[in-house]
Amino acid sequence: MSYMQLSREGAVWVLTLTNGENRLNDDVLAEFNTALDTIENTEGNGAVVITSADPKFWSNGIDLNFVQEKGGMAYLVKEFAPRLDQLLMRIARFPLPVIACLNGHAYAGGALIASACDFRTMRADRGRFCFPEVDIKIPFTPIMTEIVRLLPNPTIAWQMASTGLALGGEEAAKAGVVDKALGEAELLPTTMAWAAELAKKDRQTYTLIKRRWRNAFDKFA
Repeated sequence: MSYMQLSREGAVWVLTLTNGENRLNDDVLAEFNTALDTIENTEGNGAVVITSADPKFWSNGIDLNFVQEKGGMAYLVKEFAPRLDQLLMRIARFPLPVIACLNGHAYAGGALIASACDFRTMRADRGRFCFPEVDIKIPFTPIMTEIVRLLPNPTIAWQMASTGLALGGEEAAKAGVVDKALGEAELLPTTMAWAAELAKKDRQTYTLIKRRWRNAFDKFA
């Protein structure tokens, strides 16, 4: 079963999540990494846009039914969370510009993936950006904590992490959690145009600036 589709428009790679709520399990993480391998192993400048085929959900986080079937919290802590950590850190340090195009809800693990990206656009009138971990009693790992801290507004990032505050697109843009809040029709085209401009940046220079800026991850690499 495929969980996502990778395509390319000029220098912009488009990774479209195609599995409904796009919940995260081992197979999804493996396919994510395979797509990132393809992009990373292609020479030259470029950029990446991560979007969803579902009009309601970008990603609704970890598939808790899958976790329960695998052994519950013990499996989550010992097996799945470390794999998710590695994907988050890979996206955060990825050697190309990465934009999350949030056309629907980004919750929990989905919000973490969006936070790991360099930039975020979001539909203005639909969807929420939220870290509900505090309410479902799943604390962030040290890597996840650093991922949340990537959000440009530290005050709002802390409020979201500590209270489960959920923000709509307009609220998220006003708070600096996302860079742009746009209508449904303009969301993807505007994001693609932005990505095309970012794709003109020299890959090596961009990567060096990005990784030095995000040097909190050096101790985990």
